[in-house]
Amino acid sequence: MRVCGKCRVVFLVVLVAFLALLAAPATAEDFNWKKYAGATVKVLFVQHSVSEAIVSKFAEFEAATGIKVDYSITPEANYFDKVATSLSSRTGDPDLFMSGAYQLWDYSSAGFVEDLSAFINDKNKVVPDYDFGDIVKSAADALKWDGVPGHAVGTGPQLGLPLAFEIYSIAYNKRAFEKAGIKVPQTFDELLAACDKLKEWNGQGSYALAIRGARDWGTIHPGYMSTFANFGAVDFAVEGNRLVSKVNSPEAVKMTEFWVDVIKRGGSPSWSRYTWYEAGADLGAGKAAMLFDADNNGVQQNWEGASQEAGNIAWALMPVAKVGDTPHSNYWTWSMAMNSASKNKDAAWYFLMYFTSKGFAEYASVEKNSVDPARTSVWNSEGFGKKMAKQEGYIDTYNKTINSTTILFTPQPYFFETTTEWAATLQDIVAGKYKSVQEGMDSLKVKMDKALEDVEIK
Repeated sequence: MRVCGKCRVVFLVVLVAFLALLAAPATAEDFNWKKYAGATVKVLFVQHSVSEAIVSKFAEFEAATGIKVDYSITPEANYFDKVATSLSSRTGDPDLFMSGAYQLWDYSSAGFVEDLSAFINDKNKVVPDYDFGDIVKSAADALKWDGVPGHAVGTGPQLGLPLAFEIYSIAYNKRAFEKAGIKVPQTFDELLAACDKLKEWNGQGSYALAIRGARDWGTIHPGYMSTFANFGAVDFAVEGNRLVSKVNSPEAVKMTEFWVDVIKRGGSPSWSRYTWYEAGADLGAGKAAMLFDADNNGVQQNWEGASQEAGNIAWALMPVAKVGDTPHSNYWTWSMAMNSASKNKDAAWYFLMYFTSKGFAEYASVEKNSVDPARTSVWNSEGFGKKMAKQEGYIDTYNKTINSTTILFTPQPYFFETTTEWAATLQDIVAGKYKSVQEGMDSLKVKMDKALEDVEIK
């Protein structure tokens, strides 16, 4: 039978249109959120503003997916012990847990963490509007590691997805600087001069700069480690098949001498017991004129009614050697990771995808108080801009710092042991237990190398 040319053309047009329809990507509306209805996902949360935002949306999530959520929230002081105990049981409980990147180095080395790449790269498992590329790249990369001691973060399995993070900058009391008649310090020398000018700026007991000093790893990773990198120092170097401590290098010693000077000239008399909480509280109470810590630590003191000095706090770049130098910031990410022993991985992935989505990130940061958001679209949104309008300099400081922000520590299996020893040594140097900073850092190097003597890089 002969087919006319016009009919053939019509047929081909219809066929092409049909094939294009088959090839077209599914829309978000087509995604089956109910695929794992009836499953229960168990989640461990640390007490945090992002946890509060997630919990507030549980009813919505359960209605949309049919997945039930069983969860607990634990203060940070006890949280990681609980996670480690739960994961080592290998029961699959919890399915998901909050973590920082440093902890994931330990957990993944023990085989406790699922690589999320298999989910992210499977188009059948990802809602079309999820847009992984919208996640702040350095925050996602901070949660990638290939498991080889000495290898930097940024490659290897995706060990978690970021919920919120923090970078490091100066939060300062505008009233203090107006009273002292000085400008916010931009360089190391200017910081020391400001410390002298701001002594007892607000009466007896007030001081210049709040920083952490407690005898644990948390003292090293914010302002100290960022400044360490800005002096050109590194914690370890790969030599042959070994990791060798470099904390007694000329750059490291010079930086630590500077840091000790800052503490003595501008720090709290109680510096050696300070954590995130004490340092932030002193800024909010009008005791400290400046805070060199997480950018969002100061934010929590500056919400309307949050503290005595709320409304007087603003942000600036961390000090560097000279004006115009790149400010290298260390990173902390609160992430959600999946237990490799979970028996509900697909349902757990739905939970993780839902609560790291663009829509939820904007809700958590605009309607709730979770900062820093892990989505670029939130940073650029009108709603977030309005929300943070009273946090003077906060977004600008973020924009000038984020591209030079990464985890500055060398990944290795004794991170917590070596950084806690580092904090203890810093305390001892400040207390005068060593004849010099060089002697103290020489002693620390010996201890670090001893801790890592069984680590061989293959």
